Amino acid sequence: MSARNTDVSFGWVTRTLHWAMAFGVLAMLGFGSYIARMEVGMSNIWMFGVHKSIGIVLFALLAVRIVWHFVSPVPESLPSGVGWKDRAAVWVHRAFYVLLIVVPLSGWIGSGATGLDVLVFNRVTLPPLAPVSEAWEEAAFAVHFVATKLLALCVVLHIAGAVMRKDGTMARMVRGA
Repeated sequence: MSARNTDVSFGWVTRTLHWAMAFGVLAMLGFGSYIARMEVGMSNIWMFGVHKSIGIVLFALLAVRIVWHFVSPVPESLPSGVGWKDRAAVWVHRAFYVLLIVVPLSGWIGSGATGLDVLVFNRVTLPPLAPVSEAWEEAAFAVHFVATKLLALCVVLHIAGAVMRKDGTMARMVRGA
């Protein structure tokens, strides 16, 4: 089992990054929706800290994934034979990358704009990316809210596309075949 991608298969590094991020994003979409309905208080503030920490970890994994794609380019997509499906797949992947940058950055900006430290697992303090400002906070969290909804849509489209394909695409990402 090769670490690197080949012209026709995904290596174990790409597959591991894909599935780690997939499960992480799904968990964060659910967890984020849950805590978004809460009023922040002393009894639940730790949940927001966990959310921020996991978001930063996913952001770091994305950076690793992007660097890895330069080191080991992904194989060509298998054409479906239906032009619009192939174009949709390309655009969903592009949207994923944009949103996987926008979602954590907007959360980081919004959190920093509150004036509270942005802590990763209560160990590392990240610098604020915006001044302490209610306007920055509201704008960043509005972007975060909309971007997470678009990310959820991309997840649904990606899963639907993967399930509908009967050409071995799923096997390439699961087993590297």
